[in-house]
Amino acid sequence: MPSPHAPPIVLDDEKREQLEALARAHSTPQAFAFRARIVLRAADEDAPCNLQIAVELDCARDTVGLWRRRFAAQGLPGLQDAPRSGRPRSFSPLATC
Repeated sequence: MPSPHAPPIVLDDEKREQLEALARAHSTPQAFAFRARIVLRAADEDAPCNLQIAVELDCARDTVGLWRRRFAAQGLPGLQDAPRSGRPRSFSPLATC
């Protein structure tokens, strides 16, 4: 069940600069850069709701809520991919037969 209120995101200058640098860097994986943009928009002065951010960034409201909650709870490490369950790959994706 969705939470009626999104957790507020407050960034100090150092965190904001880190997130902006990650969002701009060409070497940052695109999924991580997108999550950084979600958090940056959530921390703006107008305090947008998840739906407004989702419309602006063309994604699902649940996606915005997920990354907003994880950042509020864990900070910058919360934007990383969670470990996947299951057996790791047993072959190299570059190997050809």
